[in-house]
Amino acid sequence: MEIVKLAWRKYLTSLQKNPLPTKALTAGTLAGCSDLVAQKLMGVKKLQLRRALLIALYGLLYGGPFGHFFHKLMDYVFAGKRDQKTVTKKVIVEQLTSGPWNNFVFMVYLTSVIEGKSWSFVKRKLRNDYPSVQLNAWRVWPLVGWINYTYMPIQFRVLFHNLAAVCW
Repeated sequence: MEIVKLAWRKYLTSLQKNPLPTKALTAGTLAGCSDLVAQKLMGVKKLQLRRALLIALYGLLYGGPFGHFFHKLMDYVFAGKRDQKTVTKKVIVEQLTSGPWNNFVFMVYLTSVIEGKSWSFVKRKLRNDYPSVQLNAWRVWPLVGWINYTYMPIQFRVLFHNLAAVCW
């Protein structure tokens, strides 16, 4: 238990001193680990390490940094308010902007970079699958956003979002 407390203290120190790299590394690590877990749950016999590393890279270079700057922007736009009316506005803005955008970007990355498909295939996949992906996201992510904006201090919002994404 002491090692967990020590690791948490080091994480908090890193988050305070270097928030962007810490969030990026955390997002990358969680994204890669969640892909490995997903592969196991899907019954993959031999883990696809290249796939997991590419998804970790996505979290490191895009997911963590995007979340960091998005939450900073939301706090700036809404002046750090946390009343329920403001939280509702934040959730609506998030669900109409970054949610659809992130689903689009991830689907393009997954299909083109990880699966190596052509741009015409990517466009067809988006046309066929994006609407259902987004509708399913709107069943889960508004609640995640509400919890995030209601209970999480800004420095933990990306971490909370990444942990929710592991379950997603």
